[in-house]
Amino acid sequence: MAGGAERGGVALVGAAPGAPRCPHGPALLFVKTGQEKTEGRRFYACSACRDRKDCNFFQWEDEKVSDTRLAAREEYNRNHQPSFTHGQNVERYKDFVLLPLSKRRFCQECQQLLLPAEWEKHSDHQFLCDISTAQLRSPSRLLYPLENKKTNAQYLFADRSCQFLLDLIIDLGFRRVLCVGTPRLHEMIQSKDSQEEVFRVRSLLLDIDFRYSQFYTEDEFCHYNMFNHHFFGGEAAYETCRKFLCQDSGEGVIMVTDPPFGGLVEALASSFKKLMAMCKETEKEGHNNQEMSIFWIFPYFFESRILEFFPSFNMMDYQVDYDNHALYKHGKTGRRQSPVRIFTNLAPSKIVLPVEEGYRFCAICQRYVSSGNQHCEICNSCTSKDGRRWKHCVLCKKCVKPSWFHCNNCNCCALQNHTCEKTDPGCFVCGKAGHKRSTCPSLSHTRICQAGKKQRQKTLKRLTMGICRRSAMKHAVFSRKKVKHKKKKM
Repeated sequence: MAGGAERGGVALVGAAPGAPRCPHGPALLFVKTGQEKTEGRRFYACSACRDRKDCNFFQWEDEKVSDTRLAAREEYNRNHQPSFTHGQNVERYKDFVLLPLSKRRFCQECQQLLLPAEWEKHSDHQFLCDISTAQLRSPSRLLYPLENKKTNAQYLFADRSCQFLLDLIIDLGFRRVLCVGTPRLHEMIQSKDSQEEVFRVRSLLLDIDFRYSQFYTEDEFCHYNMFNHHFFGGEAAYETCRKFLCQDSGEGVIMVTDPPFGGLVEALASSFKKLMAMCKETEKEGHNNQEMSIFWIFPYFFESRILEFFPSFNMMDYQVDYDNHALYKHGKTGRRQSPVRIFTNLAPSKIVLPVEEGYRFCAICQRYVSSGNQHCEICNSCTSKDGRRWKHCVLCKKCVKPSWFHCNNCNCCALQNHTCEKTDPGCFVCGKAGHKRSTCPSLSHTRICQAGKKQRQKTLKRLTMGICRRSAMKHAVFSRKKVKHKKKKM
C-alpha cells in the first residue's frame, strides 16, 4: 500500500518488511510531506495509536539503532504484554465456572476474573460479586469500554442494531461470521449458539482488546490488530483464522467490522484485503472467484475514502447506533441522527431494511432507503447521505444538503456563512496563501528572531540586575562610612 491521505504534513506509506515493533506489533511506515507535497524523511510509528501519549514509538527509516537500544525495546515490549497468555486465561475460565456463585468475583480495577486464591492480592480494589453465567456470556457489558477514538473506540452496538445485523446475516444465508472489532455481535452469536439447538451460525472474534481472551477459547477469539494485520498469537492464531475463513471453500462466510472512526482508512483497507485473500487460499479449481462478503460499519462522510480502496462497495441507508455514544443514537432527527452506515460489496437489492423503522424500497434504485431520502429525477438516484431530503443544484449538477446554497465565488454549494476559498486568509506567520503556519518557509527565520529577542532580553535583564546590585553595594558601603564618621565626632 503506497500513498495515502495526508494528516498534518504526514502521509502513510504502509506496511514494510522487517519493520520494527512496538507493543502493538509491527510499526507502519510514514513520510513527512513538504509544502509542494514533495516527500521528505520517512519514519516508523505505531500502527494503532496516532497519539504519541498512547504509544510513543518512533524511529527514522534510515536510523541505525544500537544493540543496547534494541534489547531495551524488546524488554519494553515484553513488559507491556498481558500478564496471562490466552491458554492460561482459558484454563482460568474453566476453573472459574466451576466455582459456586458466591465465590465468583470480577476485579473492576484490573478488569480480571478472580479465583479465590487471588482475592487477597486484590483486597483493596473494587470488584463485582456473584458473577452469573449470563454475565459471562456478555463480557462487553462486564468490561469497561475502551473509548480512545483513534485506537480502541469500543462504542458498542445497541441491541437494536446488533439484532438487525444478525437477522440480516441469517436471512442472507451466511453460516460463519468473522467479527473484526465487533465483540457485541460475536457474543450474541455465541450466546444463541449455546442456548438454541437449531442455531447454525458460528463466529470468530478478532480484536485488539486482549481482555476478551478471559471468556473465549483460541477457536473463538484471536488477539488481532486491524491496522497492521498482526496476530499477536503468531502462526497458531493466523491458522485459526485461515481455517475459519476457508471452511466449505470459503462459502457462507461474511466479515463484519466496526473500526475506530479515528483510524487510518488506508491501513484498515490494507488489512481487510489481506483477510479477504486468506479466504481464497484453499479454493478448489473451478470454484467461483467471488470475494468475501463484507459489512464495513463506518460514518457516511468516509464514503469517498472507502470507495477509493473498494470501488465495488455501496453504502446502505441503515443508521447504526451505539449504547455508549452520546450522539450515535437511534430515533433522533435531522442532523442529530447517527452518521454511521453499512458499506458492503453485496448487491444493495439484497439488503432489506426494516420498514417499521422508517425505511422504504425505491423501485427505481432497487434498494432500501430512509424515508427522507427522496429520489431525484435529474440525478436518477436517491442522493441523501444523512437521512434528510437533499435538494438538486442545477449549477453544481448534483444534489446537496438542504442547508447549503450555491456560492458564485466558490462556484459550488456550501453553508451560507462559509468562508470563500477565493478569500484565503493565508498563513498566520507571513500572511501568504497556499501553505499553513507549520510549513511556512519564514517560520525558521521567525523562530531565530524570537530566540534572539529573548536572548537580548535576558542579557539586558542580567545587566540591569548587575547595575542594581553594584548600586546597592555602594550605598551600603557609603552608609557604613557615614555611621563611623558620626561616631568619631561623638
